[in-house]
Amino acid sequence: MTTGYRIEEQSALYYVTLSIVGWIDVFSRQRYRDIVIESLNYCQQKMGLQVFAYVIMTNHIHLIVNSPMGNLSATIREFKKFTSKEIIRSIQSDVESRRDWMLELFQKYASQHKRNKTYQFWTHDNHAVLLYSNSFIESKLTYLHENPVRAGWVAHPEDYLYSSATNYAGKTSLLGVILLDIPWKTYH
Repeated sequence: MTTGYRIEEQSALYYVTLSIVGWIDVFSRQRYRDIVIESLNYCQQKMGLQVFAYVIMTNHIHLIVNSPMGNLSATIREFKKFTSKEIIRSIQSDVESRRDWMLELFQKYASQHKRNKTYQFWTHDNHAVLLYSNSFIESKLTYLHENPVRAGWVAHPEDYLYSSATNYAGKTSLLGVILLDIPWKTYH
């Protein structure tokens, strides 16, 4: 079932939300967040993905991205394919107290769709919203960066390491991004 949030303009700027099936809190573990960062970096270097903003929450990620090469859907598909395989492999092989529970849920979700073989990690839909104006871009950027604050993890967006708020605040960051020409709100 599709939600209607399709990427129609493959080179345009989009606000994308990618969610874990069942809202499973996979990214509460650092090693899984690091796989996402490494994969985004790879997509930037090898697939031409332009990342303008991101945040990794426990069960979903938000991105502001585009693909000047005109292949945003394909890049996101490859990102999801790679990260799901790597994270499942890590769950299976590394110490993970929730291993059996998570793998059982990923199998359950896979059994509900013809296109899955053993496990389903990401939902099939990409909640993608075309960013069509500066005010809409600023609104989505603020929402994205405020996520960890609303979750109660940090007092200020730039204090959350797995977010581009660090980039916008001029701090050391885990992933390079292209800064949007939007004034940064200093919270300190």
